Amino acid sequence: MNGPRIHLSVAPELRLFVPSAYRDGRTELVTDGTSTLGHVVESLGVPLTEAGRLVVDGRPVAVSHIPAEGQRVDVLGHERPQPVPGAPLRFLLDVHLGTLARRLRLLGVDAAYESEDIGDPALAALSAKERRVLLSRDRGLLRRRELWAGAYVYSDRPDDQVRDVLGRFAPELAPWTRCTACNGPLLDADKDSVGDRLEHGTRQTYDVFAQCSVCSRVYWRGAHHARLVGIVDAAVAEFGPDAPGARR
Repeated sequence: MNGPRIHLSVAPELRLFVPSAYRDGRTELVTDGTSTLGHVVESLGVPLTEAGRLVVDGRPVAVSHIPAEGQRVDVLGHERPQPVPGAPLRFLLDVHLGTLARRLRLLGVDAAYESEDIGDPALAALSAKERRVLLSRDRGLLRRRELWAGAYVYSDRPDDQVRDVLGRFAPELAPWTRCTACNGPLLDADKDSVGDRLEHGTRQTYDVFAQCSVCSRVYWRGAHHARLVGIVDAAVAEFGPDAPGARR
């Protein structure tokens, strides 16, 4: 390119996306004089889902801004919690984030999940159709134009992934209200009404049950309950309505 030279700085949390030459403070970049700032940012490797405010010479600009000679450009990250247009806040997770989907559902967060690889175009279209924030570790998927809203999941560890999503979007938590298998609402279930779905030992040992209103799966406080309680309690303590710094 042989166009305007701009002086670009990328927020520290976004520097993992860009080449090493652009990770240390402000760097000169030659543009083509016709591309929008949004295109320039994406060409460096930063999905626009991850870019917060774009600031030129101290003034916020739109992604459609065309950089001019000598401008100082700052690509900032999102403020947290990040507002999402419309309501209610719902998520869609790609095929690689099954554990995160189950954790979010455990916390009562509406988290649709595709257990099979339906392809990037279909996922992006589903995000737009259902107005869901698409969560993915696939940077290319997050750059698709038909996407309604999206977010990069920065860690490959489920515990960190949950904290990242809850801290970024501050969804309302309602633990134990969603089916971890299909995302459907859970309803209290009478023992007699679900008895034919239970093993003999379970019928003899437990008395409190819930059942998914969509897939009919039955839940009770089994051997793994203590571990799940730990996950729920930790999330509520840090991100629930009474947590320090919670959005009111």
